[in-house]
Amino acid sequence: MTALALQLKRFSDRQPWLFLAVAAALWFALYQTLIPLSEALVGLLPVARDSHLGGALQFFFYDTPKVLLLLTGIVFVMGIVHTFVSPERTRAMLSGRRLGAGNVMAATLGIVTPFCSCSAVPLFIGFLQAGVPLGVTFSFLISAPMVNEVALAMLFGLFGWKVAALYLGLGLLVAIVAGLVIGELKMERHLEDWVAALQNSQGAGAVELPQLSWGERIEQGFHHVREIVGKVWPYILAGIALGAGIHGYVPEDFMASIMGKDAPWWSVPAAVAIGVPMYTNAAGIIPVVEALMGKGAALGTVLAFMMSVIALSAPEMIILRKVLKPRLIATFAGVVAAGILLVGYVFNLVL
Repeated sequence: MTALALQLKRFSDRQPWLFLAVAAALWFALYQTLIPLSEALVGLLPVARDSHLGGALQFFFYDTPKVLLLLTGIVFVMGIVHTFVSPERTRAMLSGRRLGAGNVMAATLGIVTPFCSCSAVPLFIGFLQAGVPLGVTFSFLISAPMVNEVALAMLFGLFGWKVAALYLGLGLLVAIVAGLVIGELKMERHLEDWVAALQNSQGAGAVELPQLSWGERIEQGFHHVREIVGKVWPYILAGIALGAGIHGYVPEDFMASIMGKDAPWWSVPAAVAIGVPMYTNAAGIIPVVEALMGKGAALGTVLAFMMSVIALSAPEMIILRKVLKPRLIATFAGVVAAGILLVGYVFNLVL
């Protein structure tokens, strides 16, 4: 550990609230410099600011630090929140819950519980072992990757609270309804046999979280930043680079004609079909969504595209094939896709 890191740790251990206040002030000051800094960087290059390349470069120079700052801030905060909530505690809270209230609770807990596609199988098995009903388990598995803190924080930072709140409400609705439908269909027989044998085999029990000081919770926040931001930054750069290309070179009329409010009916299902094979996360896809909306794409269509990328990715379904038979995977994909399509059409119609 470097001398600076040691000094910061001593500071956060001794005066955690002052440390958090100073960190928040520094974060805000840095955020305020992003626009003039991006314009200055473009000005240093032999590129006309009003050219396609100039626009794309300004988008890239502005969005890259902006997205990383937003992501670092919210991941740090959620790292502290996670010291109060863990997957084990979530599993214990959902154990034995019935359809209905259990689906609402599972979808809501998905917002604050750490989860990614790579942990889908062990989490799925652990929930079933603890007696969590299949439909409730699916509500959590749909909500956790789709309505997570990264997606909400970035939507809030880039589009404002209305779009973030809209996405939160719609995401929870899709997760709750999809879980309810799967639960009512009684599809437990479509679990792989070895998974079905594990159902209700292990009580969740009471989960006691360790008592931590605020200095230790802050350290957990930094650890969470290293874990999450350290993994997703390549996706962010790729997403912003693609968004910069769209921002600088794609004609507004063209994008509005295929994804705008007056686009043909098939634009929403086409957006979902394009999103499913993509493998990225909220941090990587939101800069693309930002660029698409800037070029005239309709909110419902881009939300449907984003939800399909995050909640219906083909790689996640391949992972789930280890524990689910094809009919249950097809039902899961069909129910969630229907919910996403409905969201897209309704918001294109209303907004």
